[in-house]
Amino acid sequence: MYPNRKTAVTVAALLAAAATAVAGCERGPSDGTVPSKAGCPAVLEKAKAAVQRAESGSTAWNGPTSGPAAVPGKDIVYVAQTMTNPGVAGVAQGVKEAAKVIGWNVRVIDGEGTPAGIQAALSQAITLRPSGIVIGGFDPGLTSQQVARARTARIPLIGWHAVPSPGPSESPRLFTNITTSVEDVAEISADWVIARSGGGAGVVLFTDDSIPFARNKSELIRQELATCSGVRLLAYANIPIPDASRRTPQEVSSLLTRFPDQWTYSVAINDLYFADAAPAFRAAGKPGSGPPFNIGAGDGDPSAFQRINSEQFQAATVPEPLSQQGWQIIDEFNRSFAGRPPSGYVAPVHIATAGNSDGATSWDPSGYREAYEKIWRK
Repeated sequence: MYPNRKTAVTVAALLAAAATAVAGCERGPSDGTVPSKAGCPAVLEKAKAAVQRAESGSTAWNGPTSGPAAVPGKDIVYVAQTMTNPGVAGVAQGVKEAAKVIGWNVRVIDGEGTPAGIQAALSQAITLRPSGIVIGGFDPGLTSQQVARARTARIPLIGWHAVPSPGPSESPRLFTNITTSVEDVAEISADWVIARSGGGAGVVLFTDDSIPFARNKSELIRQELATCSGVRLLAYANIPIPDASRRTPQEVSSLLTRFPDQWTYSVAINDLYFADAAPAFRAAGKPGSGPPFNIGAGDGDPSAFQRINSEQFQAATVPEPLSQQGWQIIDEFNRSFAGRPPSGYVAPVHIATAGNSDGATSWDPSGYREAYEKIWRK
């Protein structure tokens, strides 16, 4: 069962949090309107600097440049939460591309988005006795029996968005987990709102409290927004992702009625909310270029880039470098097979906008292919 939607956070509670978090910030008006001047100049300057770094196009490869040569003759199974999830599918494509370069075989098994389907997919993967298995975008807690079987069979597991933090995991046992830092993603998403609004914004936060990872991310976003007293969290919209297409338009219509002028920015834990929100914004006569100005704190799938580049109800996303993470998964397996520790690499956060994406439909940083090929072919 999914939990009921939480009620909006009160202005008074947010002001108290902001006062605690940032000493010296001025209090804004208490009537719910957005102040015309920043109430937190120090926070604003920090946010501007962070956003400028994240939007920068000068992103030279800062990942591994050394490691073991390719271990030959390996077979990898990528168990996908669902291949209809663009993030999961994008990483799978990167895994297949990298495996071809290193000389391995890859098989993808689709869990089709249900607990039973994912359990069956992982059971099938273990039966194939591969060299390694990728936990592609699902909580290993859903498959504890299968994970235990893989451990007994001495099949190494590598996760993508499998647990909240990047790096090795003991419970569940993962050689490593590939993801950007949720703390960094949450902070830069909130900083983008603070910086772009000049420290004065009325914000709606879209999330799915039924997913622990998403709930944690949205709480971190809320905490960072609260560091600026000129930013008001108008509403916390808890909409389970499976229900997003049905519930988001209704929720957006209701919020536009409640906050017709105060709602100037939105943050969502996944870009898909803005695809579902677009019809309601359009029906209300809102311009595609905003306000509200919307940023997605997750994945950066092709449809999100298309909305951003065409200025259709999304202004920015904090994308995962999906293909690069697929290559990293293959490199991490190679380190495991060679008896080496994981690389420890975590991709830095990036903000994609119409101004820096050059019409691309994904965030694909440069340099990683050449770096990994050099490692494997030495």
